Amino acid sequence: MHDFIAIGDIVTDAFIKLKDASVHCDINNEKCEICMAFADKIPYESVEEVSAVGNASNASVAAAKLGLKSALVSNLGDDSNGHECLETLRVAGVDTQYVTVHAGKKSNYHYVLWYENERTILIKHETYDRKLPDIDSPKWLYFSSLGPDTEAYHSKIAEYLKSHAEVSLAFQPGTFQLKLGREKLMEIYKRTKIFFCNIEEGEKILGIDTLGVQELLKRLRELGPEIVVITEGPKGAYAYDGSKIYHQLPYPDPRPALERTGAGDAFSATIVAALALGKDLPESLQWGAINASSVVQYVGAQKGLLSRPQIEEYLKTAPPEFETKVLN
Repeated sequence: MHDFIAIGDIVTDAFIKLKDASVHCDINNEKCEICMAFADKIPYESVEEVSAVGNASNASVAAAKLGLKSALVSNLGDDSNGHECLETLRVAGVDTQYVTVHAGKKSNYHYVLWYENERTILIKHETYDRKLPDIDSPKWLYFSSLGPDTEAYHSKIAEYLKSHAEVSLAFQPGTFQLKLGREKLMEIYKRTKIFFCNIEEGEKILGIDTLGVQELLKRLRELGPEIVVITEGPKGAYAYDGSKIYHQLPYPDPRPALERTGAGDAFSATIVAALALGKDLPESLQWGAINASSVVQYVGAQKGLLSRPQIEEYLKTAPPEFETKVLN
């Protein structure tokens, strides 16, 4: 039996490092746009392909790196990118028996415009005839980003969860799932053990702007999740388990972040892996923050993922202010 099975789309990312661009933000520095010359030839610094990424794939690799028996449920095209993704997963120790390869189809391929230490991603989800394989009863199911052709597939996952009450669910919604709305995903919210989003996503789910983080945690928990975790960039993350609200600061970066793709996936997946390993919520939050801080030191979402001994070593030398705080 698997400890951890992730469900979600898998993709190859092409990181295009830009040098001739600029960023313009509104007066509150909340909405920013990347700008380049229109109808011009724009030089770039470098390009690097990273295979087998995406929220769920990143999570499955993080779990395997931490010693869990991990698998991925996903779909690929029968092309060179798809075969490269499969090989990358196998090398990372992820069971690929639930990854379906579709003849005559392309694999997902995204372009990441990398400028300074942030990224803007051009995405395109391919459509597949999706079927939920027989995955038995893993200890944890990690459900994340899927393409816009998957509304019916979500219903199949909800049906599976109804008949497998013993499975703990982690839910990290992607762009389409946020657009789909909470009403259509209510059965999934009700079955969620731990839920992850950032502040902007949480406000979008509830249809409320400028709600304080503590109230946001409580309102999201009312949808059904047992534990809600909200991230707030450099301010860290907050978690609410129905009785206590915790605040976790980021782990101090050893040097400025190189590139931030996958930091959120590392944070969320590592928390779930730590819970699966028997850690309590405060220590699991620390594990997640440490792994996220390592990922941003590398290009792509997986190169910087740490093993369990490495995380435990970081914990031994963590500064006092890194300790998880209880806010109430």
